[in-house]
Amino acid sequence: QICLSLVKLLFYLAHSPLGSIVLLDFQPRQFVMVDGNLKVTDMDDASTEELSCKEDNDCTLDFPTKSFPLKCSAVGKCEGINEKKNLFNAYRYFFTYLLPHSAPSALRPFLSDILNATGDLRYGINETLKAFEKVLHLYKSGLYLQKRPLLLKDYISLKGLRMVEGEDYKCWPSYSHLGCLLSVHSAEEAAAICNSQSQCQSFIITQQRTWTG
Repeated sequence: QICLSLVKLLFYLAHSPLGSIVLLDFQPRQFVMVDGNLKVTDMDDASTEELSCKEDNDCTLDFPTKSFPLKCSAVGKCEGINEKKNLFNAYRYFFTYLLPHSAPSALRPFLSDILNATGDLRYGINETLKAFEKVLHLYKSGLYLQKRPLLLKDYISLKGLRMVEGEDYKCWPSYSHLGCLLSVHSAEEAAAICNSQSQCQSFIITQQRTWTG
């Protein structure tokens, strides 16, 4: 949710009415979540200036661990330098820490592709947003669960009962440090997860909903 919201924000900055805007002081502390959307709290270090150049050699985007050669446009500006600077900063401060964790295993290859493509700046912001929206569609629709054996038939459904506290076990990732609380698309996915963990003997479906519904 955080990464997708950040990408939507960067998409807006890349195509803003003022031109492509770069955040010069790109740090996690500059952002805050408001009603599920990421907002920039400090625009003092935002700029629409793009690096001037005479030839391609004038257009190198330097970071502490990587450098990227860019093209010099016909109007004497380094093509897409603001957009690419924002995107690589999103990769190094957000994507690397958040994308590899907690996603259903079937979606992790898609997120790894996004991680690798943004880390090498093979994707621009348009391609990155499309890739995120594809993952979101697979996640919300449950399409990532296709071609799995059906395991729910092995469980008996008991309504109106709940487990005694203390009988739950801890797992990772979990929304609760007291037990094993996971988000699933359906009871069928819950059965598959329970079946894959030796400690799991039963599971409870609650009325709680995630940001994707």
